Amino acid sequence: MTQAHLSKFNIDIKVAQDDIDALGHVNNVVYLRWVQDVSAAHWAHVAPAYMQEKYLWVVLRHEIDFHKPAFLEDTVTGYTWVGEHQGAKFERFVSLYRAGTQELLAAAKTTWCLLDAQTMRPKRIEQEMLDLL
Repeated sequence: MTQAHLSKFNIDIKVAQDDIDALGHVNNVVYLRWVQDVSAAHWAHVAPAYMQEKYLWVVLRHEIDFHKPAFLEDTVTGYTWVGEHQGAKFERFVSLYRAGTQELLAAAKTTWCLLDAQTMRPKRIEQEMLDLL
């Protein structure tokens, strides 16, 4: 894990029995759920309530690389940060590490689209939001 990750938003996730597949490790679909959970937690952390009510985010694309398995009772730390934006679209990155180690478990790049919660139509990302993210 690089020192740069220490300044990124992060949450810890405890691996549960339901996360484990027939191979005895966390199923790949669970990693994707964690990518979304970490992203949503970041938005909930930085955006004021009025903004969370006014806007919604939807995923347009996920790219994920799996590096190492996680196992029952592991704690995973998910780090997230945003990248480039264009119009209503935003890149978001999530790295999932075994907590307390430098073991990268999975890394994802996701393209999100901002929606107006009333109209459900794409909404251009404005400077106020950029300042938060």
